Amino acid sequence: MQLVDWLIVLVYLVLSLGLGLYLSRKASGSLVDFFVSGRSLPWWLAGTSMAATTFSIDTPLYIAGVVGNRGIAGNWEWWSFGISHLIMIYIFARMWRRSEIVTDAELTEIRYGGSIAALLRGTKAFLFAVPINCIAIGYAMLAMVKVVGALEIWQSLGIAPEASSVKLWSVLGVSVLVLVYAGFAGLWGVVATDFFQFFFALLGAIIVAVVAINHVGGIHQLVPKVQEVTQQDVLAFFPLTVGSRGISWSETAGISASTFSAYIFLQWWAWRRSDGGGEFVQRLAASKNEADAEKAAWLFNIFHYVIRTWPWILVALAAMVIYPDLADRELGYPKLMLDFLPPAMLGIVVTSLLAAFMSTVSTSINWGASYLTNDLYLRFFHPQATESELVLVGRIASVLVTVLGAIAAFFATDVATVFRLVIAIGTGPGLVLMLRWFWWRINAAAELTAMVAGFVVGFGTSVVPVIQIPDFGWRLLVTAGITGVLWVVVMLLTPPESDTTLDEFYRRVRPAGPGWKRQQLRTGLAPIQDLEHDLKRVLASILLMFGAMLGIGGFLLLKPLTGWVSLVIAVLGWMWLRQIKGSRE
Repeated sequence: MQLVDWLIVLVYLVLSLGLGLYLSRKASGSLVDFFVSGRSLPWWLAGTSMAATTFSIDTPLYIAGVVGNRGIAGNWEWWSFGISHLIMIYIFARMWRRSEIVTDAELTEIRYGGSIAALLRGTKAFLFAVPINCIAIGYAMLAMVKVVGALEIWQSLGIAPEASSVKLWSVLGVSVLVLVYAGFAGLWGVVATDFFQFFFALLGAIIVAVVAINHVGGIHQLVPKVQEVTQQDVLAFFPLTVGSRGISWSETAGISASTFSAYIFLQWWAWRRSDGGGEFVQRLAASKNEADAEKAAWLFNIFHYVIRTWPWILVALAAMVIYPDLADRELGYPKLMLDFLPPAMLGIVVTSLLAAFMSTVSTSINWGASYLTNDLYLRFFHPQATESELVLVGRIASVLVTVLGAIAAFFATDVATVFRLVIAIGTGPGLVLMLRWFWWRINAAAELTAMVAGFVVGFGTSVVPVIQIPDFGWRLLVTAGITGVLWVVVMLLTPPESDTTLDEFYRRVRPAGPGWKRQQLRTGLAPIQDLEHDLKRVLASILLMFGAMLGIGGFLLLKPLTGWVSLVIAVLGWMWLRQIKGSRE
């Protein structure tokens, strides 16, 4: 990196810090101001922030590794979550907003009652804030370390770093800067900087894709060349072949049949965010109203799946052609930047990756601190705490989360492996999390069992040598299966929640479905939600979004049949969605 590149990075850092500190006054009033922006976020800001949160510096490295090692079809590891994210739009977004919570852990004591509900809330808050959240921060920091090393940033300053210590300390320095505005400005500072960071990060991804493809000779040269450097069917969107005997498994697929099946049929409903939980709930709860929460969820899906997918994949394919012998495929992305971007443009793209890193880490810091403050300190240690005291605790908790995330970064070695670990330890409770909204019989004991069992089994089958399951698909299936058996047994052996608790939850959220008939009769309130109507909208939106995503990929990668078929599917989904909307008006 040259002087002009460093100046671009420096200007960006100063502007981000200034914006965050300027907004700190908006976060100082109360706990609600600090963690959910006073419930006043417009949909376009909440949705863009959700998209920025999922665009970290580790994402392009992760996708470069996935495509290089498993082909394009390997992306179903994260594409499959699009199903649950579309369900979030029409089934859960409005209910989350009506619940008026600060964190998703807080919902447990609205949905359930008694000491076991309190135990569930505290356990969930700790697991999400510390091990799960800090592992996620750790692999974001790991990716930053890899980028710093691959770009030879310290060498450009005449410093020869020993091992990875200097690189890691540089990442921690950036994290401290993020902590300043996340800790002072709360969610307002996070989402405001997210808005600019998202578009900056997207611009950087597009620049790298254009430069890399032009170097290879264009798309028409890239497509045949990339298939020559690997024995896998790297360009297939699905690891399947169509022949005279019908559809069969591709012999050159980069992922196993069990893993692909787990992606499509299990992962999206079994994971810990199947009902939209986590950082997304924070944005939905912070939206101005229910309609804005739904719009924010749609905007996120468009940005995340339809728009961002292909720049990353194109860069990954180009890296395979340019660096066919690269041992660590995840390094293909930063190597392309260093080798082919001229001064100034390199500074812009480095800044874009820095923006991606900062948006994710700032969200993780604020999200983790919200659990520690709202669900542990306020709930169990000092229920009479003043609003100013809670804001102070939130800022202290932000520091703690950052430090723990840095410690996790010291032990992480591979972005894709850690990403799979995060998925594995969060698999299992998903079905309970969805059913609790629609069936009165789900109780706190069932959810607590599902959460703890999923974490223990997922962690054990991922890292404990004696019980480790190498095949990712079987690992998820075993985790979900054992967890499912355990929570069903516990639910049947323990009493249901009291009528008082169930009636109060129903009054607040007003969910639909046959699971709340008793509460409907007792309260005399009809459900606000039309579940059948919303399920139809989910199916139509699946056709629309995945058709659009795969259609763009088909045309980009010279697969016209795939492109046209996918486009037709997308149009049919859009027409069905409009017809469903029109039938209600």
